[in-house]
Amino acid sequence: MTPSPAADLLVRGRCVVDDRIAPVEVAVRDGVIVSVQAWDGAGEAAAGTTRVVELAADEVLLPGLVDTHVHVNEPGRSQWEGFDSATRAAAAGGVTTILDMPLNSIPPTIDVEALAVKRQATEGKRHIDVGFWGGAVPSSLGSLHRLHKAGVFGFKCFLADSGVEEFPALDTDQLDAALAEVAALGALLIVHAEDARVLQQAPRSNGPRYADFLASRPASAEIAAVETVLELAAQHQAGVHILHLSSGNALDSIRDAIRNGVRVSVETCPHYLTVTSDDIGDGETLFKCCPPIRDADNRERLWQGLSDGVIDCIVSDHSPSTPDLKLLDQGDFDGAWGGISSLQLGLSLIWTDARARGHDLTRVARWMATRPAEVAAVRGKGRVAVGYHADFAVFAPDATFVVDAHQLHHKNPLTPYAGRSLSGVVRQTWLRGRRVHPQAGVDVERTGRLLSRGEA
Repeated sequence: MTPSPAADLLVRGRCVVDDRIAPVEVAVRDGVIVSVQAWDGAGEAAAGTTRVVELAADEVLLPGLVDTHVHVNEPGRSQWEGFDSATRAAAAGGVTTILDMPLNSIPPTIDVEALAVKRQATEGKRHIDVGFWGGAVPSSLGSLHRLHKAGVFGFKCFLADSGVEEFPALDTDQLDAALAEVAALGALLIVHAEDARVLQQAPRSNGPRYADFLASRPASAEIAAVETVLELAAQHQAGVHILHLSSGNALDSIRDAIRNGVRVSVETCPHYLTVTSDDIGDGETLFKCCPPIRDADNRERLWQGLSDGVIDCIVSDHSPSTPDLKLLDQGDFDGAWGGISSLQLGLSLIWTDARARGHDLTRVARWMATRPAEVAAVRGKGRVAVGYHADFAVFAPDATFVVDAHQLHHKNPLTPYAGRSLSGVVRQTWLRGRRVHPQAGVDVERTGRLLSRGEA
């Protein structure tokens, strides 16, 4: 073993390094990884090294997770969630970077003035690094270049009702215009892909039956929207990203598009991979999300899509609300807010089900750290490699715990996973070489930074 360079921090132990798990020594200076080399369990730190951390035998060092689909809701709906609680929960779950969605805050991030308001709202509240998506709504078309120049990572649009009136959907002509605009910018359009016309023709959900709610958001709406997005993206040679894919039946169209050179990437979420419609009882509105959680065969098609590389990444779509909006007493799926809180639990949820299917931690790290960073072009994140930020999650894959909603850092103690036994515990989280979970001593201050597209 060659001597490590002088460093602020040395981390030694088993580590996910690209597609392998190996004992390594990671040297960090000024928050950046300067060396990753094999470690044989011995060796002295170079003169000037100020801190050495050796992992326990049951721990593995992962790159800090990158969650590119988080609704923080501050300002405007900060009683639902806020930057302090959201980023604290993220750190506790091994997440070191989030990208905030342009809704459900007020104002939504659809112009540079709103972006400035959102950035200001994070001050003194960032436990981890935070970046922003912009919004493509009818009123912002033609001026997306201003948000692009201001540093958003791309633009989100809906093809059906978003659930909040200040963020209206695009029709097909407006989607076409948005794709032309983002193609000219070299930007990325990220799409909530459910077809409004198909949804209008579907039966209405009314009451507590989950089967009725599922029928009101049919897979055909998702498939139709995905096909429209792919067709228009091909015409404009635009980059598109399909958000929270819930239907495995859409994967064939995506495979064909990839073979034909369409620049498309795809995400799915823990709830689609770890829950099925059979698990959801009538009135259990904690499980309501759009698009909805489907059956067990569909879940396995999504896992296969991940295995095949058609689905690129797993992100939370953390979309919290206050308890009253979930209509827990009424159990009304039609009226309840659609969103699942899981920002702190994603890694353990996915690891529990991934290992049962024969996947190892290298795959999980790729799906939850490396690929999200690559898809959104978040520089310096998602890998344990020289030149990358020293963002780490110290993970004990064989440890277990039972989910207690009141032990989570989310602002509201709501989770459909309460009482579930999960494998894998995040014991420490490090951001740019500083420990941010659990907080202790000098690390108690909030050291997360604002991120902009193109900046490391």
